[in-house]
Amino acid sequence: MEIFFTILIMTLVVSLSGVAARIIPFQIPLPLVQIAAGALLAWPTFGLHVDFDPELFLVLFIPPLLFADGWKTPTSEFLHHGREIIGLALVLVLITVVGIGYLIYWMVPGIPLIPAFALAAVLSPTDAVALSGIVGEGRIPKKIMSILQGEALMNDASGLVSLKFAVAVAMGTMVFTVSGASVEFVKVAIGGLLAGIAVCWLFGKSLRVFSRLSGDDPATQTVLLLLLPFASYLIAEHLGVSGILAAVAAGMTITRSGIMRQAPLAMRLRANSVWQMLEFVFNGMVFLMLGLQLPGILETSVAQANADPNVQLWMLFTDIVLIYAALMIVRFGWLFIMQRLSRRFLTKRPMEFGNYSTRELLIASFAGVRGAITLAGVLSIPLLLTNGDDFPARYELIFLATGVILFSLFVGVILLPILLRGVEGIDKSAHRHEMQNARAAMAGVAIESLRKMEERLAVDTEENIDNELLKEISARVAGNMRRRIDGKEDAERALFAENLERRFRLTALRAERGEVYHLRATQQISNETMMKLLHDLDLLEALLIEKEE
Repeated sequence: MEIFFTILIMTLVVSLSGVAARIIPFQIPLPLVQIAAGALLAWPTFGLHVDFDPELFLVLFIPPLLFADGWKTPTSEFLHHGREIIGLALVLVLITVVGIGYLIYWMVPGIPLIPAFALAAVLSPTDAVALSGIVGEGRIPKKIMSILQGEALMNDASGLVSLKFAVAVAMGTMVFTVSGASVEFVKVAIGGLLAGIAVCWLFGKSLRVFSRLSGDDPATQTVLLLLLPFASYLIAEHLGVSGILAAVAAGMTITRSGIMRQAPLAMRLRANSVWQMLEFVFNGMVFLMLGLQLPGILETSVAQANADPNVQLWMLFTDIVLIYAALMIVRFGWLFIMQRLSRRFLTKRPMEFGNYSTRELLIASFAGVRGAITLAGVLSIPLLLTNGDDFPARYELIFLATGVILFSLFVGVILLPILLRGVEGIDKSAHRHEMQNARAAMAGVAIESLRKMEERLAVDTEENIDNELLKEISARVAGNMRRRIDGKEDAERALFAENLERRFRLTALRAERGEVYHLRATQQISNETMMKLLHDLDLLEALLIEKEE
C-alpha cells in the first residue's frame, strides 16, 4: 500500500510542477522545479523515501522516453542533417567518453578508469526536452534546433550503449579490447536497430488483425502501442543486442511505416494524447526521482568524503564545474573543427555548421544541457559487482553526474537567453506562408477528388441521388476549396471565413452537448446513448478545435 501511495504522490507532484513552473515569477525551467519538489519531499519534514532499483528504473523509464523522442523526430530532417547528427551523436560521444573519461580518472581521486569511462558515457547525451524548458519553444533557430533534436535522439542511444560496455567491463562480464569493443558495438547497434524495426513491423501486422477482431476498438490498440517500446527493448536485450537502439528505431519506424496513418481516427487521437501525457509524466518522474535521491546523495557523499582521506567535499564541487567546463570546451572545439572541415573539404555540399557564426556555435555548445537520460543512466549503474563488492565509486559517479546536470541547467538559464538576444528564432511568417502553400496544394487535389466523386455518384443507380442536390453540394464544397488557391487576399479571406464557420460550428456543437446532458438528466435517453453521442461530439470537436496559429 505504501508503494501505491508513493506513486500517487509522485504523479500528483509532477502534475502540479507544470503549474508551478508557469506561475513562479522567475522563469525557472520545469526540470529544476521538479528537482526542487523532489528534494522538498525527501526532506525530513515530509520524509518521502523511495527504494531504488537501478535495473527496474532502466527498463521502466528509458524505453518509452527514447521511443517518444524517435516518434517526434521528423525522418526527412533527420536524414537531411545526417552528417551533422552522426558527427555529434557518434564521433563526439566517442571523443567525450575517451577524453572526459581520462580527465575524470586523472582529476578525481578514488574513481578507477572504467567507472570514469562510465561517468563520461552518461554525461555525453544531451536533452532537447530540458533545453525547451529553459528557452521555450521556437526561440532557437530551426537550423540549429533540428540538429540538436536529432543529436539528442541518437547520442542518448550511443551514450547509453557506451555505458553498458563500461559497466560490463567493470562487472567482469566483458574483456575490453579496441577491436573487440568496435566489433561488439557494431553488432549490438545494427542488431538493435533491426530488432526495433522488426518488432514495429510485427506490431503493424498485429494491429490490423486486432482491428478486424475487435472492430477498431481504440482502447485495445492504444494499449498495444504503449507496450511497443517495452517489447522492442526487452526482445532486443533477450537477443543480446541493444534494447536502447531498438526503442529508438521503433519510435522512428512507426511514423515512417504508415502504421499510424492507417490506424483508425479514434486510435490516433487517443494515442497522441496518451503519449504526450506519458512523456510529460515520465520525464517529470525522472527529475523528481533525482530530487528525492538528492538529500541521500549529499549525505552519502559527505560521509564518504569524511571517511576517505583522498576525497574532500569541496573538491567534488570543484570537479563538477571543471567537468562541465571540459564538456563545453570539447563540444565547442568539435563544432569548430567540423565547421572548418566543411568549409575546406565540402565546398560543393557543405554541412550546416559551415554557415554558423561564432555566436551560433556558442549557442549550439551551451544548448547541450544534460537531463533525464543522463540521470537515468547514472542511476541505472548496479549497486554491486558480480562478486558481491560495491560498484567502485558509485556514490561519486552519481554525485558528479547530478551536479553536472544541475550546473548545466543553471548555466543554460543564464547564458542561452543572452546568446539568443537579437537572434531570430523560428520564422512565423515563413511558417504561415508554408501553411498557405500547403493548403493551396491540398485544395487542388481535393477539388479533383470531388469532381471524380460527383461523376461516380451521378451514374450510381443504387444511391439514386438527385442531380441538382449533387451539384449543389459539390459546388458548395469545391467553392471553399477554390478560395484557398486564389490570390493571397482571397486566400486570407477564405481562411477567415473558414475560421468563422468553425466558430459557429463549435458553438452549435457545444450547445448539442449541453442538450445531451439535459436529455439524460430528464431520463429521455439512456446512459449508453449519452456516452455514444458524447463520443461522436468529442471527435467532431477535436477535428474543429485546431486553429490557425
